[in-house]
Order: sequence, then structure tokens, then C-alpha cells
Amino acid sequence: MTKRWCFLALAAGLMVAGCGRSTAEKVDSAKVTTEKAGLEKQINSTLDRAEEQYKYMMTRLPEGEFPKTYHPDTDKFEGSGSGWWCSGFYPGTLLYLNEYQKDEQLEKEAMRALAMLKKEQYNTSTHDLGFMMYCSFGNAFRMDPKPEYKEILIQSAKSLSSRFSEKVGAIKSWDSRKSDYLVIIDNMMNLELLFWATAATGDSTYYDIAIKHADTTIKHHFREDKSSYHVINYDPETGEVQQKRTAQGYADESAWARGQAWGLYGYTVMYRVTKDKKYLDQAVAIADFILTHPNLPEDKIPYWDFDAPNIPNELRDSSAGAIVASALLELSGYVDADKGKGYYQDAETMLQTLTTDEYIAEQGTNGGFLLKHGVGHIPENSEVDVPLTYGDYYLVEAMLRYLD
Repeated sequence: MTKRWCFLALAAGLMVAGCGRSTAEKVDSAKVTTEKAGLEKQINSTLDRAEEQYKYMMTRLPEGEFPKTYHPDTDKFEGSGSGWWCSGFYPGTLLYLNEYQKDEQLEKEAMRALAMLKKEQYNTSTHDLGFMMYCSFGNAFRMDPKPEYKEILIQSAKSLSSRFSEKVGAIKSWDSRKSDYLVIIDNMMNLELLFWATAATGDSTYYDIAIKHADTTIKHHFREDKSSYHVINYDPETGEVQQKRTAQGYADESAWARGQAWGLYGYTVMYRVTKDKKYLDQAVAIADFILTHPNLPEDKIPYWDFDAPNIPNELRDSSAGAIVASALLELSGYVDADKGKGYYQDAETMLQTLTTDEYIAEQGTNGGFLLKHGVGHIPENSEVDVPLTYGDYYLVEAMLRYLD
């Protein structure tokens, strides 16, 4: 891991050495230190479980496929081809786990998956090349900067850029009717690939596209309370908004939990790269919407939609919790000390919850996936209360960020 996260303990008020502290402060500091050590132990144990699970997953994974989900009621493992938007999370998770603890079997499997995935660098039919190629080859290049990985990532950025419209000021998400130009909040997660491409090539085109997309999204995707719509349908000829709706949320005006998580993570990255305060303000506003929402449970793992009608008898979405936890750990280092401490502690609560037996699979179960209770697409009755490959990826990332 890079060491950009080493300041987080300080931001959270966990550096307690010094003189002149009262007895009460010393006792409180000792309690914090003990709790932190307990969570670190729990995380290390969970990462060990992840390694065991992914080795087991290798025995269930159909040849030539990538893991998608697992259906516990039928013991059915579901895979996908390399063109599915989740394909990059499997090699990405393997690379993260191998970075945590070197393992020849994990590394070999990651390389096998990357070899199957690399053809997607030419895929211009999807907006998800950031997920697919940056979570995989981006991590591979960071750990081992091979020229081949660099070229794959640059071509991936070119393919992603081909979906950008100057008239709309955004990258098209889903292909639809000629009169539609659909953009989803998830697309904020694909911009990091474009920033990387400008840094790697010196060509500012990619950077400029990312900025325009993020600015268009701020303008049209967010409500006054800084919750986000899932889908905006623009007029492809004028760039005017035709419709604001949901696809995977409860209703058009509801706050789909994973959508809020994508926005939080995406604008945190925007601030990291640009240092433009408007992106920090946006990330903070989204975080505060999530963390102060009356329907957020005490353990901080959100229901699948903040406005789902049967709360508290609705399903939680562990994947949304993992994404938010990872984003908050980074965001906590960009704000003032008090706010940073709050974000850090909320992320700790999420990790404490997600690393319990309620959410972590027993060894040799769950199809080899680590995290249980993900919610994919309730309106379509697809991937409901099952493991999700991106849930594993962002939980492992969050745990590594916390340890680092």
C-alpha cells in the first residue's frame, strides 16, 4: 500500500503521547488504544479469512469466467465474462490480498485473470472501464510498473473517453434510444482512470473530460439535501435534462444507498487529484447526508435505500457500507481535525460491524466470497441478499487503508 493513509490516526486524535494530560484523558486514551488494537486484530483475522476464501473460490470459479455472485439458497456460483462491469474486482482483490501478505497462489491467479481481462481495453460499449481496468491493471501497475500495464491503461482511458459528449458535458453510461443520453452516479468512480492517464501521458484531454463530467454531475445529479439521483437522462443534442429517475433504488426521489456511496467516493477522489475545494465541499456534504440520516442504523451499515418503505425491516447493503468506509478513511484526512475524527470513527464503526460473523462468511462457505448481505438490484429482483464481488473489493481496500 502507499503510505498516504498514515496520517489518519493523527487526524482521528489517536496520537495520545504527551505531558499535562489529566487522569481522565489518560484513561480515555488507553480505552481508544485498546479498542483500536482490537479492531486491528479483527481486521487481520478477516484478511486471513479473505485469503482462505479466495483460494476456495478458485475451486468454484468456472473456467474462463470472473466471479459475479453466489446464491446460497441453491448453492449456485454465478460467474461472468470479462465484459461484465465487475470483472476487474476479482484480480483487484487478489492483488490487494497479495500485497497484504505475499502468496504465490494468489499472485498467479491474479495474473491469469489479468490476462483474460486485458482485451477489454478496447471496449467502447461501457462506461465502467474504470472499475474494470483501473481496479485491476491500475493496482497491478502501482505494485509493478510494467510498460505493458501502462499501455493497457492508456488504451482503456482512450476507450472510456470515446463515450464523452461535449454537448452534454458527461460520459454516457448506458446505451439506449437515440433520443436518450443516460448518465448514472456510479460513473464518478470511473474518472480516476482518466486522471491517471493524464499523469502518465501528459495529455490533458483525459483530465479535462473528468472535470467536465464531475461538474455536470454536481449540477444535475444532486438534490438540495445533497442526496443523489441514480439516473439523469439528458437530451444528446442540447444537453438539457429530460428526466431524473432511479434504476436500482426504491423510487425516483429516494436515496439509493450505493449511489450515495459512489458519489462520496468519487468526489473524495476528485479533491485528492485537483485540490479544488468545491469537490471537497461536495464530498463533505454527501458524507454528512449519509452519516446524519435518521434511517442510518447505529452500526452504520445502511439499508439498501435510505427511503425504503419498511425500515427497519429492510435489507442492509454491505457493499454500500464497505464503499463508504473506504471513502471516509480518505476524506478524514482532508478536513479539519474535529470533522476528520468523526469521519474516522464512523469508518471504524462500519469496519467493526462488517468484520463480525454477521457479515463475514465462514471458511469454505459463501461460494468463496468474503462479505455477505450485499444488495444488487431489488427492483429487478437481481442479486438480493447475496455476496457481491465489489463488496469484497472495497471492504479489503478499506481494511488495508485502516491498517496502513
